[in-house]
Amino acid sequence: MGDAVADSKVDFDALAALHKWPSLANERRPDRESYQISEGTLDECISAFMGKPATTRHLYEIRTAAQPPLVTGILSPEHVIELSRWREFL
Repeated sequence: MGDAVADSKVDFDALAALHKWPSLANERRPDRESYQISEGTLDECISAFMGKPATTRHLYEIRTAAQPPLVTGILSPEHVIELSRWREFL
């Protein structure tokens, strides 16, 4: 995210939804769709995601309106963790 972070602002008040993937043996089920478990602001969804056990975070994603260049429409677990680290600076 490097240089993009210095020049970008993220609207953490944007609407977002936390989704979970159905799993089997702690692995995503590729034959199933994710389902919404909560809705709120991007900030609230990041906090809810970070409250999940680290060993299950790969089963979650956040969906929100894209805010280029830092926020895509579907945020992967790795992306959410990175945004969480930068939240105070953006």
